[in-house]
Amino acid sequence: MYRVGDYVYFENSSSNPYLIRRIEELNKTANGNVEAKVVCLFRRRDISGNLNTLADSNAMCFVAHFVFVCVFIGDFEEESKQPTVSEQQKHQLKHRELFLSRQFESLPKGGCLPLTPSFHLFSVLQECFFYSLVFDPVQKTLLADQGEIRVGSKYQAEIPDKLAEGEEDTRIQEKLEVKVWHPDNQLKDPQIDQFLVVARAVGTFARALDCSSSIRQPSLHMSAAAASRDITLFHAMDTLQKNDYDLAKAMSTLVPQGGPVLCRDEMEEWSASEAMLFEEALEKYGKDFNDIRQDFLPWKSLASVVQFYYMWKTTDRYIQQKRLKAAEADSKLKQVYIPTYTKPNPNQIMAPGNKPGMNGAAGFQKGLSCESCRTAQSAQWYAWGPPNMQCRLCASCWIYWKKYGGLKTPTQLEGAARSGSGLSPFTTSGGRAKLLAKNRQTFILQTTKLTRIARRVCTDILQPRSAARRPYASINANAVKAECMIRLPKATKAPIKNCSIPRPPLATIVKELGKKIVQSQKK
Repeated sequence: MYRVGDYVYFENSSSNPYLIRRIEELNKTANGNVEAKVVCLFRRRDISGNLNTLADSNAMCFVAHFVFVCVFIGDFEEESKQPTVSEQQKHQLKHRELFLSRQFESLPKGGCLPLTPSFHLFSVLQECFFYSLVFDPVQKTLLADQGEIRVGSKYQAEIPDKLAEGEEDTRIQEKLEVKVWHPDNQLKDPQIDQFLVVARAVGTFARALDCSSSIRQPSLHMSAAAASRDITLFHAMDTLQKNDYDLAKAMSTLVPQGGPVLCRDEMEEWSASEAMLFEEALEKYGKDFNDIRQDFLPWKSLASVVQFYYMWKTTDRYIQQKRLKAAEADSKLKQVYIPTYTKPNPNQIMAPGNKPGMNGAAGFQKGLSCESCRTAQSAQWYAWGPPNMQCRLCASCWIYWKKYGGLKTPTQLEGAARSGSGLSPFTTSGGRAKLLAKNRQTFILQTTKLTRIARRVCTDILQPRSAARRPYASINANAVKAECMIRLPKATKAPIKNCSIPRPPLATIVKELGKKIVQSQKK
């Protein structure tokens, strides 16, 4: 049973790890099927290396917190003891880290029928993951999910020492706080209330004289309601404070020589089109005002956007949208039942005539161990990595690979599997190609004289450079030699130079390689 808000595994390929999604909506289509709208969560293997470096610096706080480590990568008997985090545990911790995104997908499901082999879900309620960053697949950026909590010594106020008698105050007066209201004034509460009524009346009259306000608020009731908002009351009380609570002076300040003072807040400053953009941005980003301003309202200040939001929440528009969303949520599905998916995995290794889990599967050598835990015995084996490498995983490591997108122990081939399809034995790191293969016996390939001549004569057919870039693509050497024999009589009569290259001794080669390794480590 899957419900709205559940985190689920989503399989789109039998050889790749599960994708992790969060169900946002369950909608019933016109033909009776059920479609799930989900939020995408990405793994480390889904983002670039530069972003992984940024995520490493952000994740150090999680590694340092031992309680968090106890929950996600190990169980310790006593929490009072500070556990030491091994490299393998740090490696496994990265498999639990996710990156939230605002990208939505629709997963088609055929009602209550089992999902197709390319689309099926598994519950992740028993698994432990965490995320603290938001990944933007379009901009390729990582941002903090929440604002920084300003706690610490650097955020504490520095209280200056008390000025001595006769000492001058060197502080910048413009940066100090200013008193805006004195509660112990000579006016009584009824007098203040009467002055506020006068301020509202002046604000209504000012809107009637203003052309733009009369167009936006054609009725007297709307003008009076706008004049009764907080901006008018704040201006009236500020006027009393500046005039030392003298009603006569404050009255004359409300209506200066040029006409009545008009005070507007964000609700009046924003146009109808800007308000619609704000509602659209709020639907997409929620209360992330930085993104709302950057993507939808760049001409507005951040303070203006925040102030408009809290004023917008007091309007009938907000109440109406809240009711519509509640009614829409009631009409949508809350949960959907999907039968258990029981079809065998195509990567499961089965020997002809043998039951699953038997060693000696077709195309795989006997005695191969698990690529992750190196065990040689398992109830079931699964093919993993490039087919030509003939690598396999045991049942427990295969489940770990599918759930967490990595192996329990880091191996060379894990990088090849992350490169995308997993069919290439190469991966690029820092601009250099590294061969990711198992250690094999060193050998030297000595070619015949005819083969060396064929490389020079049949360059248009052989294309040595292209062939070198594809070391696992087979070359029909017999056809090249046959073409070489045909072309040799027509070739130039000048003898082809075939210089023998003197090879240094093995000790010299090892010494030079050691120097290069030391230099690279220093860099």
